[in-house]
Amino acid sequence: MTTELNYADASELAELIRLGKVSSVEVVQVHLARVEQVNPRLNAVVTLVDGVLEAAKAADDELARGGEVGPLHGVPFTAKDSFDTAGVLTQRGSPIFAGRVPDTDATAVARMKQAGAILLAKTNLPEFSYWIESDNLLTGRTDNPWDVDRSPGGSSGGESAAIAAGMSPLGLATDLSISVRGPAADTGASSFKPTHGRIPMTGIWPREPRRNWHVGPMARSIRDLALAYTLLAGPDGADGFATVPPEFDTGLGAAPDRPLRVGWLVDSGLGPTDPEVAATVEAAADALRGAGARVDAVDIPAFERDNPLALWTELSTMEVKPAFRRITAGHEEQMFSYSKFVATLPDTSVEDFVLAEQAVERLRDGMARFFQQYDILLLPVTTIPAHAHRLEEFTVNGRTMGAFHVSSTTVPFNLTGHPALSMRFGTSADGMPIGVQLAANLYAESTVVHTASLLEALSPVRDLHPVL
Repeated sequence: MTTELNYADASELAELIRLGKVSSVEVVQVHLARVEQVNPRLNAVVTLVDGVLEAAKAADDELARGGEVGPLHGVPFTAKDSFDTAGVLTQRGSPIFAGRVPDTDATAVARMKQAGAILLAKTNLPEFSYWIESDNLLTGRTDNPWDVDRSPGGSSGGESAAIAAGMSPLGLATDLSISVRGPAADTGASSFKPTHGRIPMTGIWPREPRRNWHVGPMARSIRDLALAYTLLAGPDGADGFATVPPEFDTGLGAAPDRPLRVGWLVDSGLGPTDPEVAATVEAAADALRGAGARVDAVDIPAFERDNPLALWTELSTMEVKPAFRRITAGHEEQMFSYSKFVATLPDTSVEDFVLAEQAVERLRDGMARFFQQYDILLLPVTTIPAHAHRLEEFTVNGRTMGAFHVSSTTVPFNLTGHPALSMRFGTSADGMPIGVQLAANLYAESTVVHTASLLEALSPVRDLHPVL
């Protein structure tokens, strides 16, 4: 049976444990029970951590002794199976890495543990993290807890399904083009992709192209995203992209001294968007306007000149395919169908690669101009609500699009590195969650969190959970 603890956020669980109103053992037990209850239907969790109840008992004993405890003391968390976890299977969704057990934790996992959190389980992903659905030949397919005939997204779909279904209060995910934000939107969770390099990639795989890979938390509340971000951000002395101290922030903070300036869009060169998704974005814009923000419908000329998804495809093909060849040589029969598709994409010429790089520079210039006028860009997370499994194409507003078009509104911020957050703000006619995305200037994480907190308080869909 589901309990209230299964849908409490991590901040509340930590407070209940600190105050002695519930034990860490009890919290871990109810989440283990939920895994046992619903994971056979969803296949979100692929590995349970041995000794997790003993770790919870040790956390309770430490608290009883009056020792200093971290902000997540005794709270369970999960991690996508691309994060190294010491002594725990990390198989990356591929038979090629079946049985792999690393010796050390990824930096993000280690920082969660330092804050007192307890690793509960690893969650499913597509092979090598390179697809929009979480399915592979080793651990199988993950289903969406709102409708098992639909995908919870990719590549962090196991994480999003686990959080939405009450198996985990907080998780670690990665994002190359959509993979933190899209799965959260598909299942009604919240997620945050900070500025590129804010959270080190050390101990996370794959690393190509690392300039586009981001790490971020997934949770049930904005305050949990904010807390996790503060725990995870900052240099570790190993990731050359993680160089900026976490206290450096260019945003408005929690109390801006002027009205928040919000620009919103649903297309502006990014392609067609489902009408229900567009209506949800407009509703969020209206809510922020009602809260006192200055809100304008906008276009971004840089998106209209240089399509971000097309650029991402050009660049990633050039950078990912050599890695695929290196990894899969001699193991081609073990590759999942989507991996084979990526491996056989046409090569990008050097000239086209350079032209794409120059276009990305123009995108960054365009975003710099936009954020001179606005604090926040509000737009869709995905162009459609959660889609059917094994999607190959879909039709929106009379236009037929390839499956990867679902990421056309997330991929710009992987190319430019800007922080972006996904949160639920609507529901489709057939009951599926619909999210909105908030992006801000580089290193302006406080502005993203502040705006998301405003929207969360105004949300018409708070505290909705799937029935399983």
